[in-house]
Amino acid sequence: MINKIINETGPVTLIGGGAVGAQDLYDALALAPICVAADSGADVAVQAGIDLAAVIGDMDSIAPATRAQIPDSKFHKIPEQMSTDFDKALRNIAAPCIIGVGFSGKRVDHQLGVLHTLVMRPEAACIILGADDIIFLCPRMFTLPLEPGTRVSLFPLGAVMGRSQGLEWPIEGLEFAPWGASGTSNRATGDLHLEMDDPFMLCILPRRFLGAVTERLAGMPAPARWPARAEQYKDPPQS
Repeated sequence: MINKIINETGPVTLIGGGAVGAQDLYDALALAPICVAADSGADVAVQAGIDLAAVIGDMDSIAPATRAQIPDSKFHKIPEQMSTDFDKALRNIAAPCIIGVGFSGKRVDHQLGVLHTLVMRPEAACIILGADDIIFLCPRMFTLPLEPGTRVSLFPLGAVMGRSQGLEWPIEGLEFAPWGASGTSNRATGDLHLEMDDPFMLCILPRRFLGAVTERLAGMPAPARWPARAEQYKDPPQS
């Protein structure tokens, strides 16, 4: 097993420097109390009085006043500039599930980079918490109790096919792709079951399902999880 900067057996909260709602940190930390910051996410954590297990990133945007309040041993600088701070943090956390706070809103280019990273790191089982929705990469197999009429959106970031139960418009036989079919604004008819052939499909659900999805992803058996892709970036070894 590759040693990561953070190695946890329970869910982890990862804070970014984007928009953070008043309830976001409370909701995330209630489910994932170990907290890590991606670069300027440390500013958000310090302002909220949250103890950080680590700060990971290239450290080009964290405020000097924030740095002064965090022990040097918690900083893990990764200087390469080919990846985002979200990617740097995500690939250095080993946990059954990660809740990302502060990675939506503000800048569209940053939001697109986050969604790209979800697909680049399919093994991470990361949920992005937004103001109204949660976004995560569909595992190989995913089941969730839903009330009929619940909005279920599926959006591909690559060519992918799959199967569903519990959707008003089933997806079997459809060839999803960013340049082709998408599955936004579908609706549940009851409990949801999804199977995907490849790790390219984003699932978007109402925010109220954060707890249920965290529990499901954290408890996923190995056959339902995606393997890591071939590593593109080399991090310094962790002692």
